[in-house]
Amino acid sequence: MVNYREILRLSSLNHNQTQIAKAIHSSRNTIREVEKLAKEKGISWPLDEEFTNQRLYALLYPERLEKANVFMEPDCAYIHKELAQKGVNLTLLHTEYKAKCACAGRVPYQYSQFCDIYRSWAQKSKATMRIHHKPGDAMEVDWAGGTLPITDPVTGETTPAYLFVAVLPCSCYAYAELCGDMQSENWLLCHVHAYEYFDGVPRLLIPDNLKTGVTKNTRFDTIINRSYTELADHYGTAIVPTRVKAPKDKSHAEGTVSYASTWILAALRNDTFFSLADAKTAVAEKLELLNGYPFKKREGNRREAYLLEEKEFMQPLPANAYEPSIWSEQTVLLDYTVTDGLNKYSVPYDLIGEMVSVRITRDSVEVFFHGNRVAAHIRDHKRLRDPITILSHMPENHRQYLTYTPDDFKSWANTIGPNTEKVVQFFLESGRAPEQGFKSCVSLRKYSERYNNECIEEACRQILLFSGEPSIRGIGILLKNPVSKQRLDSSTSASQPVRRSRGITRGADQFRRGAIW
Repeated sequence: MVNYREILRLSSLNHNQTQIAKAIHSSRNTIREVEKLAKEKGISWPLDEEFTNQRLYALLYPERLEKANVFMEPDCAYIHKELAQKGVNLTLLHTEYKAKCACAGRVPYQYSQFCDIYRSWAQKSKATMRIHHKPGDAMEVDWAGGTLPITDPVTGETTPAYLFVAVLPCSCYAYAELCGDMQSENWLLCHVHAYEYFDGVPRLLIPDNLKTGVTKNTRFDTIINRSYTELADHYGTAIVPTRVKAPKDKSHAEGTVSYASTWILAALRNDTFFSLADAKTAVAEKLELLNGYPFKKREGNRREAYLLEEKEFMQPLPANAYEPSIWSEQTVLLDYTVTDGLNKYSVPYDLIGEMVSVRITRDSVEVFFHGNRVAAHIRDHKRLRDPITILSHMPENHRQYLTYTPDDFKSWANTIGPNTEKVVQFFLESGRAPEQGFKSCVSLRKYSERYNNECIEEACRQILLFSGEPSIRGIGILLKNPVSKQRLDSSTSASQPVRRSRGITRGADQFRRGAIW
């Protein structure tokens, strides 16, 4: 805008139009026009502070102001959003803008002025705010984009190793660690090691929106991973993720990642590492060099800046080191177990089909249902064939089955009678292993819940008379349909061998007496 106040001030000091034009960088025609209009409207120097250039413009050119109100201002925010769509350009948006002006009865700007208005708005909207970081206030974390190859000494194949980077924005003091993967356990351990390296904890923790740390981050709510929340609670810090697709929210981490990629990963690009441990040692050495490099625009280096300016403002480390834990939601299987990915662990059988929360640490597996811990196991790192089971988690019949032994069955049979002892002894010895007869012994033992001891003993005596290989099915039939002792004795005596007739024809007596030919 033309500096109308300066024109009137210099004119009052008797400067000519050429001198005024050079001083305010305007044309002589403009100077002449302003002096003429000011004289006509009785405006002269000195002027009060309330007479700004905008107000002078409205007083000198009221007709221009009325005409300007006829124009419809473009919606620059809408234009900026639409330009992000595929195939949309300013020409298309200007055409749509003119159509809107026609519908509203307003005058549109021409294409060139339309573009100038948008570009001016876009340039202002890109303005950034310089944030002054307080000492001990925050730690920014991220994974570096580059990797370091680890070579197998036998096959020669390479696998990538990933670089974790943490930085304190105030002093720019950095920590870096090499990991074999970017899974949750390594992500949490790197935070623990970073706090130990800094020998303190900042007030805030600023990560990116990676899945191992942040479950959901929208305009309305932020949901932090449960394991990550546990870490923050242990160290007394607060997690504040960056906005989605807004790397400037943690610009120091982004800058340090780039810096570390150059002075650590790129510096080691010509070295060959045959183990992750060797690569970790090399990265740790490069980290010390990185923190010792002098600043370009101020005295000292990152390490000195941290020790002098920030160390005393850090929160102290907790008495006990944090043990990383992995949380997962699992449905209890039919064998009333959950898994840590390697082995199965039991939970109370009445939770079959329920959704439970499983917390896995290096040495333990804990199961929670509705916030209450229902099971805890010592974690086994070797693959086992059978689940790790606690007896109290099992149903009564399953628990009894595990407690069965040959001596238990024999002692029970001894309380019933000698024939029952013989039958149980046969069941236990009929197979290659006693366990093969457990099922028959259990069935016989269950009969004691329905029949008295005398009935069971008599059924065992009778089946031993009938057969040298008693079966649980035969005993069951005898218990359901008992045979009287008198009838059994007569049948037994009739079954004694008799002298057979030499004739061909057999009489009724032969059939009545049960003779067998």
